[in-house]
Amino acid sequence: MGHSYQSDPGTVVTVEESLRSNVFRWGIDFFNHGYYREAHEAWEPLWHAAKRSAQHRLFFQGLILLAAAGVKIREGKRVAAVRHAARAAALFRQVALLPSRPFEAAIGLTPAALAVEAEAAITSPTVLRDPMPGQLPEPVYDFILAPKSESG
Repeated sequence: MGHSYQSDPGTVVTVEESLRSNVFRWGIDFFNHGYYREAHEAWEPLWHAAKRSAQHRLFFQGLILLAAAGVKIREGKRVAAVRHAARAAALFRQVALLPSRPFEAAIGLTPAALAVEAEAAITSPTVLRDPMPGQLPEPVYDFILAPKSESG
């Protein structure tokens, strides 16, 4: 069932609104709390909606792959985790090269910094404890995504 049991993150929004949307922030909340599968599911509709914006599409695909890497790290599937995290890092590096970059305010990191974090997650060993019944999962990443407020 997971963190999103009987929850609805909202409806799909336009690309222009996507980084300020409840759907996007829902995914961030999942990600920061270690619910990587749910984060992936929250961000996927945004990726599909971004067909006309290459930078948004690459950015969302990178986030989805980073979430997938978190799932694989937790499952102990190192080869798959490395593959997903490396692909995510490559996508974030592509996004960092594009002229318009609205992403830093949305996640609190530049895409280039997020690429470094993705690579760090696969080069340092992760030791996870199995959560006790009723406990939240342990995040596998040493960083959080923290959107900057619109006023600051």
